Amino acid sequence: MRLLNVHNLLLEEFPAEPPRYAVLSHTWDDGEIQFRDLSENEQASVRNKKGYQKIQGVCRMAKERALDWCWVDTCCIDKTSSAELSEAINSMFKWYQNAEICFVYLSDLSVTEAGGQGRQAKSLSSSRWFSRGWTLQELIAPKTVLFYDYSWEVIGEKCSIPFRTALSTVTGIPELVLTNDEKLQDIAVAQRMSWAAGRKTTKPEDMAYCLLGIFDVGIPILYGEGPRAFFRLQEEILKNTTDTSIFAWTADGHAEPRGLLAESVNEFLG
Repeated sequence: MRLLNVHNLLLEEFPAEPPRYAVLSHTWDDGEIQFRDLSENEQASVRNKKGYQKIQGVCRMAKERALDWCWVDTCCIDKTSSAELSEAINSMFKWYQNAEICFVYLSDLSVTEAGGQGRQAKSLSSSRWFSRGWTLQELIAPKTVLFYDYSWEVIGEKCSIPFRTALSTVTGIPELVLTNDEKLQDIAVAQRMSWAAGRKTTKPEDMAYCLLGIFDVGIPILYGEGPRAFFRLQEEILKNTTDTSIFAWTADGHAEPRGLLAESVNEFLG
């Protein structure tokens, strides 16, 4: 695991047990700080990139909690290495789960927009973060999750009342799952799939890969395989469960007859 030093923005690898660290959950924008930016130590050019403010923000939040390290997906993974990328994708749920705290940065929301219990769910649902595939596990896996607006003002904490009720309304995830009082493996496969229905990823394969941790399975990462990735995910789930709800999906009314497995996570919607 590679972590970012919050004091000097230097990357360091921890092949065994990592130190205490924070993680960032966010949606990608133009000008993100990437691995090559920090590995080449181009500090001057890094400061000019739009994503630098985001990195500064998460480092500041970590330091306030006496944490010296953080993990950020944009810069802590060398995506030019297929082996490293595959390991990271298969390990990501555990990395979020083992973090001391997860900072969710909602770049398209302000505290004033998210304020007020009556309209909190509606305002949160307008944020792009809630429509992305990868952010599902980033919400569920960590024990402590703090939400921030575009200026790093606190919006709420995952397990607090009434914020968790708003989160449950927006995501369809039961409050007991958000508070870790109900284990993921005790939730039906079809219900877990339904949480991801309607979400989007940049690459079609990622709609399967982002669910690996939700079902505690691992598969080889093969970009370019397209929809086949979702079939492989379901096949791997079937090897590890007797839960027949995996077959409780609904095809389009005009679809041709086909096999037992769903073609898309969206077929588990509702």
